[in-house]
Amino acid sequence: MFKKFLNAGDPKNLSLVFTAIVSLLLIINFILFISIDLHVFIWIIILLIEIICIYFLFKKINVKFIYDKIRLIYKNIATKRLGDDKQPIQEWVKGDVLNRVQQDVERWLELKNLEIATLKELENFRKDFLANVSHELKTPLTTLQGYVETLIDGAIADPEVNLKYLQRSSFTIERMISMVEDLETITKLEQNSDHLKIEKFDFISLVKEVLDMMELKANTRNIKMIIQNHTTIPVYVLADVEKIRQVLVNLIDNSIKYGKEFGNTFIKIYYFEQNLLIEVEDNGIGIPEEHLQRIFERFYRVDKSRSREVGGTGLGLAIVKHIIEAHGQHINLRSKVGIGTTFTFTLPLASTK
Repeated sequence: MFKKFLNAGDPKNLSLVFTAIVSLLLIINFILFISIDLHVFIWIIILLIEIICIYFLFKKINVKFIYDKIRLIYKNIATKRLGDDKQPIQEWVKGDVLNRVQQDVERWLELKNLEIATLKELENFRKDFLANVSHELKTPLTTLQGYVETLIDGAIADPEVNLKYLQRSSFTIERMISMVEDLETITKLEQNSDHLKIEKFDFISLVKEVLDMMELKANTRNIKMIIQNHTTIPVYVLADVEKIRQVLVNLIDNSIKYGKEFGNTFIKIYYFEQNLLIEVEDNGIGIPEEHLQRIFERFYRVDKSRSREVGGTGLGLAIVKHIIEAHGQHINLRSKVGIGTTFTFTLPLASTK
């Protein structure tokens, strides 16, 4: 019953037992002092020795009690964490259990602080993302509303005006649809739900196809598109051909939008170890250094007014980055204001067999 009392779960029980025993000891020693002729000094020394012995005995019992409780708690925590409750407790706690618990608590705090920081970063990203989406959609919606209201107010009866406004409305709607499609593309890439269709294809042929497709747009700004460092021999890579087509279209389209009129867009190709290194270079306006680290962010624009004038959803470079990284590769950027911009990425080479 005494052991059950000690193990009742309340450490105060030990203090009560200790107080009771010391009180009983005082009574016994007082009776002995009266019964036996002992010097007071000797009696006090004997009493102190007894009290000290009892104190250290109970201290040891108390420490063992606390350690056993901590070991049990630590085993339960470790069991929940690792999912194995069949190992004996000694396997969980070897050495100084308090030190182990302290280390685990410190690691837990580090992880929780990291989780909190990550959640805060995600929350800030979510707020920025929603603000950007609402801002990007607000402009075309306001424009579209203006066209519709003008037509309702009477312009619908004017055949010259109504056709022009309907065409502009159609263009605005197409821009919003493009933005939604680009957002959907990014979401699928981030969630790995848009699985890549890796196949072997000739990269040079793909570049030529994209350049033919972009030729009319380049001609409007008198920009020449030139492939450098390639031969007539096919260069095969392993990648998702449609995704890489999208990368090339976005990068070349950017080089035309922000390139100098009567300038050049170069597509340079190099062999780099087991990869093909591709550079898309223009001699356009360039990007200020303080913007380089954020240029791949969704909706990030260096010059917001000019970016909207030349069109685009503000998602092209974010899509490019996601596609390249989905292939296990990296995209890099270097740029100087007034000189031009170069985007560089790699693709794994395929065997020629």
